[in-house]
Amino acid sequence: MAALVAAALAQMGDRPAWLAAILSDRYRAPGLVIAMAALALLGAGLLAAAAGALLAPRLTPEAKQLFLALALLFQGGGALFPVKAPDRLSRWRIGAAATSFVGLFILAFGDGVQFVVLALAARAELPWLAAIGATLGSLAAIATAAILGEAGWTALPLVALRRGIAILFAAAALWLGLGALRLI
Repeated sequence: MAALVAAALAQMGDRPAWLAAILSDRYRAPGLVIAMAALALLGAGLLAAAAGALLAPRLTPEAKQLFLALALLFQGGGALFPVKAPDRLSRWRIGAAATSFVGLFILAFGDGVQFVVLALAARAELPWLAAIGATLGSLAAIATAAILGEAGWTALPLVALRRGIAILFAAAALWLGLGALRLI
């Protein structure tokens, strides 16, 4: 559940959702873009969860909590910066499905959400659930963007929304960090 909420919030106004809106407009196939996004997000999430599972035995419970606090702090800090428009992939000639899958996988794998998934997976008994939660959470924002299209997505008050989300992530990071350091 934590991965679902964190990913849904983190994807609001971020580049993967924007790219999904662009591709949905170009191919006039929001369903296909959403399906390829689901596969791309799941693949990226499973890689991050596997890394978290490998890291978990090397960390104490406090270190795992501090690691999650840092991941949330970085995600919140990133939400304060303006989002650079994603490459429109207009020169890619590999078809709608492959362009959507590969383009969204590249953006998803390099996204801060994967750092949060890694940190959550390191704390979980079933790390793959962090990947599934993050996939579903990210998909909520990405599917919305694909259905709205680029004009509809960029018309939303995304800057204000991202600022609010940054505050939420920073507050959660502070709370977890202070708890990990046993200051509260």
